[in-house]
Amino acid sequence: MDRASAPRPRAGHSALKIETRPVPSEALDPELPRFLRQALAARGVVSAADMALPLADLHPPAQLSDIDTAAARLADAVEKGERILIVGDFDADGATASALCVGLLKAFGARDVEFLVPNRFEYGYGLTPELVRVALERAPQVLVTVDNGVSSILGVALAREHGVDVVVTDHHLPGEQLPAAFALVNPNLDGSAFPSPNLAGVGVAYYLMGALRGVLRERGHFAAHDIPEPHLADWLDLVAVGTVADVVPLDRNNRILVHQGLRRIRAGRGRPGIQAIAQVAGRALGKLSAADLGFAIGPRLNAAGRLQDMSIGIRCLLAEDPALARALAESLDSLNAERRRIETEMNADAATLIDGEMTAEALAPGICVYQPGWHQGVVGIVAARMRERYHRPVIAFADDDTAPNGLKGSARSIPGLHIRDAIADCAARHPGLVAGFGGHAMAAGLTLQRIHLPRFRSAFAQAVASRVDERDLEGIALTDGELGGECLNVENARAIASHGPWGQGFEEPTFHGEFDLVAQRVVGERHLKLALKRDERTVDAIAFNQERVAAKRVQAVYRLGVNDYDDVETLQLEIERLAPAEVRDIAGALSDAE
Repeated sequence: MDRASAPRPRAGHSALKIETRPVPSEALDPELPRFLRQALAARGVVSAADMALPLADLHPPAQLSDIDTAAARLADAVEKGERILIVGDFDADGATASALCVGLLKAFGARDVEFLVPNRFEYGYGLTPELVRVALERAPQVLVTVDNGVSSILGVALAREHGVDVVVTDHHLPGEQLPAAFALVNPNLDGSAFPSPNLAGVGVAYYLMGALRGVLRERGHFAAHDIPEPHLADWLDLVAVGTVADVVPLDRNNRILVHQGLRRIRAGRGRPGIQAIAQVAGRALGKLSAADLGFAIGPRLNAAGRLQDMSIGIRCLLAEDPALARALAESLDSLNAERRRIETEMNADAATLIDGEMTAEALAPGICVYQPGWHQGVVGIVAARMRERYHRPVIAFADDDTAPNGLKGSARSIPGLHIRDAIADCAARHPGLVAGFGGHAMAAGLTLQRIHLPRFRSAFAQAVASRVDERDLEGIALTDGELGGECLNVENARAIASHGPWGQGFEEPTFHGEFDLVAQRVVGERHLKLALKRDERTVDAIAFNQERVAAKRVQAVYRLGVNDYDDVETLQLEIERLAPAEVRDIAGALSDAE
C-alpha cells in the first residue's frame, strides 16, 4: 500500500456516490464523541470488552491443523541440532514470517537455521520443484514454509523423496489437493475449527513458534541448556508489520496482534530493522500507526521482493546492529523510490489501455490489462490502482520470464467478489485456459499462455458478471456520515487514532460533506494541499494524486488526520475523494447519522 501512489480521479467520472453506514444500537462509553460511538458500533464494537485488546484474549492455538505435530517435529530438530531451512515468500508478510521463525528458532537454541526466499523472476511463487533443488544444496533435514506451501504439491513431494520433512505454514486458500507434508498448519483448510481464519502468514508462523516454545518448555529444554525462555510478545512488531502489510481483515484476533506489536514499536522495543525503515520513511516511532505500517514500512519491504531479492528485507529485519539495519533500510528506501517510478509509468499505460477499450456505454465488469515489457514485480500494484480508478476487479499481466510465451497475472478484487473463485470458475469452464492460480478472496495470482489472453479476458468478464450486480461496480463510498464544523478539530482526530488499530475489515472512520474551497495548491508535484471551510471553520486538507478542482464549493470524502509538522499537532483532513459539489451524485442519505 502507498497512499501517495494512488491514481488520479478518472476524467469524466467526478460525481461522488456516497452512502452512510447503518448504525446499530450503541452501548459504548457515552463520554466518547457521538460520531465515534456510532462508527465503532457500525464495526461491531458495542462494549468496553470489544474495545480492549489484551494478549490474554488471543485465540489459543489448539484448533490450528497439525500444530502439535509441527511443533513436536521442530522441537526434535532444535534438540538434535538438525539443519532447519525456512522458505519464505517475496512479500512483506513472507519476509516478516521468515525473520520471525529464524530469529525465534535461534533464540530457542537451534544451532543451524537458515532462510531461503525465491527470486520471483527465476522461481515464481511458493515451494516449486526448482526451488526445492536449490534448497537441497543446503542439505536441510527440516524445511518450513512460511506464507506459502499449501499449493506446492510437486515441491513438497520432491523434498520428501530426498528425505526432507516439510512443515507447511500458510494462510492461503487450499486447492482440491493438499501437499503430502509432514505437517500442514493453515487456518483456512476445509473443516478448520480455528476461530480466526484471517491470520496472515506471519500470524500462522507466530502461533507455531508459540506452540514450539510450549513443547520445549515441557521437555525442560530451556532449563537444561541454561537458555532464557524467550518472550513471544517481544516479537509482535514483526507480526504487526506483516499482518497490516498483507491487508488481511483485522478481526479482533488480528487487531490484538497489531495493537500489541505497535505498542512495542512505539516504546522503542521494536527490531532495529523496523525502527530503521520507519526512520528513513520519516515516521516518528513514538506515534507510529497501523497506517504507517501499511503505507510506509510495508511498501519498502515489498520493494525488495518486487524489484530484486527479498533477502535484503529479511536481513534488515534480522539485523541486530543499528548501523547495519540503517544501511539496509536505506537500500530498501532506494528500491521503493524506483518501484514508485516504474509504477507511475505503468499506471499511466494501464489507464490509457483501459480507456481505449471502453465503449460509450460501458466498461467490462472484470478488466484484464497487459502490455509487453511491464515489470512482473509491479503488476499487483497496477491492478490495485486500476481497481480503485474503475471500481472493478482487475487483473494486470506481465510477461513470465520463467515460461516461454507465458504471462503472469496479479488480480485485485472489489468488495463482494471472491476473486480466486472467479478465476477458478474460468479454469473449470475452459480446461487448459489457466495454467495455474491461487490466492485469497481479494487478491490472487495466475499464469497462462499469452495466446490465451483474449479468451481469458472474455471468460473472466463473464465470471465476474455472474457474481456481481451493477451496484457492486458503482464505486459507492461508504462513510460514517457528515460532521458539523464544530467536530472538525484535532482532539477528535486524536480520539479516532486512539481507538485503532484501523485497517482492512476495520476501516478508519470516514466522513463526507460539502465545503467551500478557500485555497488550493499543488505540492510534491502531484498532490493537492487545500484550505476548506465548513460552518465558518476553515481547516487544512491534503488530497493525494488529485488535480486542481475548478469549483468554489466541493464535495469530499475524508478522514480526520493529525499533522504534526514541527512537532505541533493540527487537524488535517485526509481526502479520499473530491469533486465539485454541483455535479455530485448522492446515492445514500446525506444527513447526520441518528
